[in-house]
Amino acid sequence: MKTNIIKLFGFGLAASLALTACSDEFLEDKQNYDYTGPEIYNDYEGALQRVNDIYERCLPTVNADMSYRYTSSGSNDEAGKSTEEYSGFSKFVDGTQNPLTIATNNAPDLFFGSANNIRENTYGHIRNINETIAGIEGGTLSDDEKNELLGQCYFFRAWRYYNLVKFYGGVPIVTEVQDPVEGIENPRNTTKECIEFILDDLDKAAKMLADKSMTGTLGSMEWGRVTTGTALALRGRVLLLWASPLFNRANDQTRWTNAYTQMKAELDSINACGYGLYQDAGNVNGSAFAKMFTVRGLNSEAVFVTLYNNGEDQNSDLVRNSNWERYIRPANTSGSGKNASAMLIDMFPMADGKRPATANTYTKLSASSYTYDSEHPFMNRDPRFYRTFAFPGFRWAYSGNATLQENQPNSPSYNNGQDYELWNYVWYNSEEDRDNPRAESEVEYGADNLLGSNGHSGVYVRKRSDDLDVNSSPLYAGFDATEDNGGFAHSAAPFMEIRYAEVLLNLAEAACGAGQLSEAVGYLQQIRARAGYTADNNYGLDANLASDQAACMSAILYERQIEFAYEGKRFDDLRRWLLYDGGAHFNEIEGAPSTWTLTGWGGNTCDWLGFAQLNGQRRENMVFRVNNNHNDGLGGTTYGTDPFDPSERCAAVDLRQEDLTSQLETLKNWYDQYLVRKLKKGDDRNQNQQDLYINFLPRYYLLGIPRGAQSNMKEVLQTIGWDDYNNGAANGTFDPLAE
Repeated sequence: MKTNIIKLFGFGLAASLALTACSDEFLEDKQNYDYTGPEIYNDYEGALQRVNDIYERCLPTVNADMSYRYTSSGSNDEAGKSTEEYSGFSKFVDGTQNPLTIATNNAPDLFFGSANNIRENTYGHIRNINETIAGIEGGTLSDDEKNELLGQCYFFRAWRYYNLVKFYGGVPIVTEVQDPVEGIENPRNTTKECIEFILDDLDKAAKMLADKSMTGTLGSMEWGRVTTGTALALRGRVLLLWASPLFNRANDQTRWTNAYTQMKAELDSINACGYGLYQDAGNVNGSAFAKMFTVRGLNSEAVFVTLYNNGEDQNSDLVRNSNWERYIRPANTSGSGKNASAMLIDMFPMADGKRPATANTYTKLSASSYTYDSEHPFMNRDPRFYRTFAFPGFRWAYSGNATLQENQPNSPSYNNGQDYELWNYVWYNSEEDRDNPRAESEVEYGADNLLGSNGHSGVYVRKRSDDLDVNSSPLYAGFDATEDNGGFAHSAAPFMEIRYAEVLLNLAEAACGAGQLSEAVGYLQQIRARAGYTADNNYGLDANLASDQAACMSAILYERQIEFAYEGKRFDDLRRWLLYDGGAHFNEIEGAPSTWTLTGWGGNTCDWLGFAQLNGQRRENMVFRVNNNHNDGLGGTTYGTDPFDPSERCAAVDLRQEDLTSQLETLKNWYDQYLVRKLKKGDDRNQNQQDLYINFLPRYYLLGIPRGAQSNMKEVLQTIGWDDYNNGAANGTFDPLAE
C-alpha cells in the first residue's frame, strides 16, 4: 500500500480528488449485524455491513442532546446552554444552586450509558469495533479490502475515545474483545497514554484509507465515509486538545510545536482528499457561507459528515431524517424555534470585522469604528451575522403551506412560504406585563400567529438553515395536515462535525501557540476572505496579530466563536481554554496536587487573552415589542389583535439583494417608528426572583466517573475532586494530569 504519500512526517503528495456527486446509500444500509459468526468477515459485503453498523452507532447526530454517545450539534442542550449562544442554565453553569455530584447522581453521564445494553454503552461500542477489527484481520479478504474496512474501524475507535478523554482525561483503553464476565478489570490509563493511543489509531486509519481517499478512487456512492483527510483532521483536533491549557497547565511549548509540525505536515494530505473551503461564485451577503450547509452531495467543506435522507416512513429502518430545520424555524412555519441569547448577538463582529466597542469580551482586540446600536442590532454587522440570526423584518423563505399543519390555520401562507417574512415583534395585554423587565414569554403575544410562548424567540437562530433563497431545491419533503409528519420533519440536510474551516483554525491555533504568528494570521485571513472580507482592511484583522501572541490567540478564539456559532463547538473551546474562570481556582479543588495549578499564561488564561471570564455573568434574551405610541404597546391575545395594522410594515430585508445597507436603513427607520428593544429573562432567578449568574466550578473542567459506570467498573478510580461512589463518597484519587 502506498502509505508514503501521506504527509505525516514531512513527506507529501500534492494530488486532488474530484468531488462530483453524492450518495447516502451506505447510510441507508446500516442494520443490526450483532451476533454474527466469523465467516461473515470472509465476505466483503458481510464485513462491510459490520462496518456500517459501527457508523450507525458512532456517527454524530443533530437529533439528540449531548450525551455519552453524541457530541453537541449546536442545540440548546447541556453544552449549548453553557456558552454565550443560549440562555437558561445548564447543569454545568448552575454551580451555586445545584452543584454536580456523583452521590446525588445529577452529574451528566458523558462516559458510560446503559450498562445492560451493548448498543447503548460506550464500551459496548468499543467492543463492537474491536470485534470487527479482529474479525476482519482474521478473515480472508484481500489486503486492500482489509485496509479499506479497518481504516474506518480505527477511526471510529479513536472517535469514541476522543469523546471520553476530552471530558474525563485518562480512561480504560480496551483493544481486545471482552465478554462481560466477572473478573475482567480495566483500570484507567493515563491521559497521555490515551492521547497517544488515539493518535496511533488515527495514524493507522489515515494510512489504510489513503489508497481510496487520496487517489480519486473513492466513488461518489461512498460519499459520507471517513477518509484519510477525516482521520488527519481529527488528529489535529486531538493534538490541539493536548496542547491546550486544560491538559497543558505549564504551557509546555513542545506540545504546541509538535501539534503545529504534525498538523502543517498533514494539511497537504487533507487537501489531497478534495477538502477545502466551500466557495460559491454567486456569493451575496454571505450566501456561500449559508449554502455550504445545504450541500447534500460531495462538499469540499465536509471533512466529517453525517448524512440524512428525507424518507417519510417512520417505521422504516432506512429513514434518517434531520430535525435541525424544524428545530430552528418559527412556529407559524411548523417549527419550534430556537432563541439566540442577547450576549452573543451583542458581541458578534461589526461590518469592519472588529468587535463592537460595547462588547468587552475580547479587550486585546480593537473595537470597531462602527457605533453599535443595541436598539437595531442588525445594523453594520459581519456578513455571517445575517446567516446566523433572524430578526423581525427579515425574509426567510421556504417551500410549503404551513396553514395545513395542525393548529396553524391562522398562520400566514406567504405564497406557500416562498415569500415568508419573519414578523415576530410582540405586544402585551397589560401595562404591568409591558413594563415588567422580568416578564415571562407566556405573557407576550407575537404577530403572525406567534402567540403566547410560541412568540418567545425574539431573535431566532438561523444558522444552518435550508433557506429557499439559498437552496432552490429544498432537502425536506413536503407539508401535510399532520404536525408529526409534515413541515420540515423529513429533511436530508447533512450535519458537518468537522468542517475544513476547523482544519484551518485548528492549525492557526497550533501555529500561534508554537510562535508562528504570521502563519497563524494567514489562516485567519483565509477564513475571513470566505466570509466576505478583503485585503483592503487586512480582512478586518488587527495589524499587531503577527507580533502579539496573546492578541493573535484571542483573535483565533473569537473567529472560532463566530465561524462555528451553533455548531456545537463553543463548549469545548471554553473548557480547553479554561474561560469560565481563567483556570485560577484549581487550588480550591479538594485533593488537587500542585501540578494542577495553572502556571502558564501568567496563571490566568482570561487575563492573558483579555477575555472577560464567563463566571459571574448572566445571559439575557431580547424581544422587540410594539412601542407605546401604538395603542400603548397593548393588544389582544388572539390572532389579528396587533396594536397596529400589519399593512403598516415596511418591506422585509431580502438578503438576495446586493444592496443590503439601504434595506437595513429602511428597517431601522421602521423600528424607530414602531418597536423598541426589551431585554427579558434569560438565565434563571432564585425563588426570590433575584438574578443568578454563571458559576462553572473548577472541578467541572475534568469530570468525575458517573455512578452507573462506577457500579459496573469498580476497578475504575474516581477523578480527584469528585466523590467516589465505591468508597463511601470519599474524594477521588485518579489524577488526569499525571503522566
